[in-house]
Amino acid sequence: MFSSAWNFIKRHKRKFIFTGAVLGGVYFLGKYAQKKISELQEKEASEYISQARRQLHFESNQRTCNLTVLSMLPALKEAIVAQLNSEGLTALLKTKPANKVEIWEDLKIISFSRTIVAVYSTCLLLVLLRVQLNIIGGYLYLDNSVGKNAATPLTPPDVQQQYLSSIQHLLGDGELLTTDLMTQLIPLVSLKQSLSLLELEQQLSWIRAEVESSERPLSWYMLADDQDALSDQACGLTEDDVMTIRLLKETRDMLDSPDFSSALTACLNRGFSRLLDNLAEFFRPPPGDSAPNPLGQVIPIINGQVNIICSDTPSHFVQDLLLNDQVKDFSAIVYETFSTPQELQK
Repeated sequence: MFSSAWNFIKRHKRKFIFTGAVLGGVYFLGKYAQKKISELQEKEASEYISQARRQLHFESNQRTCNLTVLSMLPALKEAIVAQLNSEGLTALLKTKPANKVEIWEDLKIISFSRTIVAVYSTCLLLVLLRVQLNIIGGYLYLDNSVGKNAATPLTPPDVQQQYLSSIQHLLGDGELLTTDLMTQLIPLVSLKQSLSLLELEQQLSWIRAEVESSERPLSWYMLADDQDALSDQACGLTEDDVMTIRLLKETRDMLDSPDFSSALTACLNRGFSRLLDNLAEFFRPPPGDSAPNPLGQVIPIINGQVNIICSDTPSHFVQDLLLNDQVKDFSAIVYETFSTPQELQK
C-alpha cells in the first residue's frame, strides 16, 4: 500500500509542487492583504479622530469669536457716539435757540450717520474678528497636533496680543469711515418732508450703493498698514514682529479674497434688513391714518438705534449677524486654510 502511494506521488510530483506553491502564495498574499487592510483601517480611524478633534476645536473657536464680538461692541459704540455726538445738539434744541433749523439739520445728519456707521462697523468688526481668530485658531490647532514641536509655537501669546491689537484701527482710529459716510448723507431728505419706511429703505440703498462702489474698499477701513510700519524698522525687528507681520499679511490676503467680499455683503444685507425691521413698528400708522411720519419724529428713533445695534447683550440684530450662514461658511474656509499643515497644501 505504501509502495503504491509512493509511486502515485512520484508520478504526480510536479502537480504536488505546483499546488503547494499556489497554496503557499495564496496564504502569504492573504496575510499581506490582511496587514494592508488593517493599516488602512487604522489610517482611516486616525483620520476620523483627527477630523473630529479639528471640528470640535473649530466649533469652540466660533463660540470664542461670538463672545469676543459681544465683548467689543461697547467699545465700538463708545467710539461711534464720541465721533457722532448728538447729545449736545439735543441739549441745545431744548434751549429754543434762534438757529433751531440749522441744529435740526445737523442732528438729522448725525443721527442717520451714527446708525449707518453702527451697522457698517458692527459688520466689519464681526467679519474681521472671524478672520483673525480663525487664523490664530488654525495655528493653535497645528501647535497642539501630535508631532508638533511645542517649543516653537506658530503664534506665541505675545504675538497674538500684538496681532489682535490691530483691531484698534476699526474701533478707535477709523474715523475715516464716519467722514466718508457723512459726505454721502448731505442730499438726504429735507426736514420739511415726510418719510415713509419705503422711502427710508430707498435712501439706505442709495447710500449703500455710493459707499460700496467707492474706489476705497471697505476692507481699507478694517486694517491699518501696520505691517508696513513694522517693516520700515528693518534690522530692528524682533522675532515676534516678524511673526506679527506674517499674520497681518495673511489677514490682508483673506480680506482681499472673493470669499470675504461675499461674507461681508451677506452680513451687511442682513444688518440693514434687521435695521428696517427694527424701525418698521415706528412707521406703522395708527388705524385710519396712512400719512407718512414727519422727519422730525423719525430722527430721534433713528438716533437711538446705535444702542440696539451695538448692544453687548445678544439682541436680534447681533444674533442675526453671528448666525449668518455665509459668515459661518467663510469662517470655516479661514480655519481650514490655517489648520492644514503646509505640506498638505502643496
